[in-house]
Amino acid sequence: MSRSSRTEELPTLAADTRRAARVALRWISEPDCTEELTHAELLDQAARAAAALTRLGVRAGDRVAVHLPLVPESVIATLACGRLDVVRASLPVGLRPHELRERIREVDAKVVITADAGQHRGELQPLKRQVDRALAGCPGVRSVLVVHRLACPVSWTPGRDLWWHDELGRYTEPLPGPYS
Repeated sequence: MSRSSRTEELPTLAADTRRAARVALRWISEPDCTEELTHAELLDQAARAAAALTRLGVRAGDRVAVHLPLVPESVIATLACGRLDVVRASLPVGLRPHELRERIREVDAKVVITADAGQHRGELQPLKRQVDRALAGCPGVRSVLVVHRLACPVSWTPGRDLWWHDELGRYTEPLPGPYS
């Protein structure tokens, strides 16, 4: 292979820019609302989530428990954990509080990411309430990041519970990434 043909195979900045503008994630919710994130937006959100987890004291090798329905923030959390070399432990939405407690203890999670609530087949699932009940026996969890998905009241533990959007919003400048 000649030197010039190898050079032609390398991605260009223009190709990266076009890729950044393409839709990477399209999510359709149960009441038929659609959200789309481009590659650049998805990577930016992942960088912000990684920065938020770092600010909460999460380091490489730590474990973050993710108790989210199938929403874009679940993908963002996965990318953020990968960026930090953190273990992402998935907690299925259908688990009861004592089952959640066992899983959280088993993985020794420092942070739990959940949603205020989810919707499945038209039925409201109070996810944050389930997590609160589970955390009664999990003193190792320092923080709970709560994704706002549905307008419903949630209990709040000051100093432990934080809104996902507030924590990601702390970073107003673009964070380093492949499209910065």
